[in-house]
Amino acid sequence: MIYNRIKLLRTEKGLSRKELADAVGVNFQTIGYLERGDYNPSLELAFKLAEFFDVPITAAFSPRPFKSLAEHLAAE
Repeated sequence: MIYNRIKLLRTEKGLSRKELADAVGVNFQTIGYLERGDYNPSLELAFKLAEFFDVPITAAFSPRPFKSLAEHLAAE
């Protein structure tokens, strides 16, 4: 399974699933599947999403669960 922060990144930008889907050239349902963890993106789509949000791919996708914000802050 590939974990992602797509929902967090999308909501921070105030985008709907459809708006994000249109921006990266996929169906809006694909974004929903990604956000729920029901679908692993192709490498091409993962790069498109990271580029769209202007973040390193490792900030958007990971083979391990992401730490919660509280855990991240506590580690700093």
